[in-house]
Amino acid sequence: MTGDDRARASNGSTALTRTPRNRLDQPKAPRRRLLPEYDPEAFGRFSERIARFLGTGRFIVWMTLIIIVWVAWNIFAPAHLRFDEYPFIFLTLMLSLQASYAAPLILLAQNRQDDRDRVTHEQDRKQNERSIADTEYLTREIAALRMGLGEVATRDWIRSELEDLVKDLDDRRALLSAESDEDR
Repeated sequence: MTGDDRARASNGSTALTRTPRNRLDQPKAPRRRLLPEYDPEAFGRFSERIARFLGTGRFIVWMTLIIIVWVAWNIFAPAHLRFDEYPFIFLTLMLSLQASYAAPLILLAQNRQDDRDRVTHEQDRKQNERSIADTEYLTREIAALRMGLGEVATRDWIRSELEDLVKDLDDRRALLSAESDEDR
């Protein structure tokens, strides 16, 4: 080590005292984000819950009660307590605001349901293909077994073959005994 190297080493600026580098095979530590995180799955589940609620009788009843109370309050309440006079423009604005949020949430829920239906349809199609392939395989195996059974000896066939063999043996014995009688 030269004097120049020792001077650098004492300053801490050389490779001898360098801090270890981050490894390339490990992910970087996540940086803190200033904006809130957006989880599309959580938002989708939320929109489905809203859409599911909007499609219930409970929602219709509550909405009807709120509108009746709103209109009744603004017609029958003392004039200084009314907050939305007869044309009910504020009520119209609130209903429009609700509709402007409800429609996209319902569409989002429908899109998610379409995605689930598509996945289910694909799984059903694959299951049907497997079932058809299994059925075709079993059909071929049954056909092979039937053909094999056609070649299997039945009891009647074995009996007739044995009877033929016994008859042939009897004929040979008779022939041999006739030849041996002639030789004597």
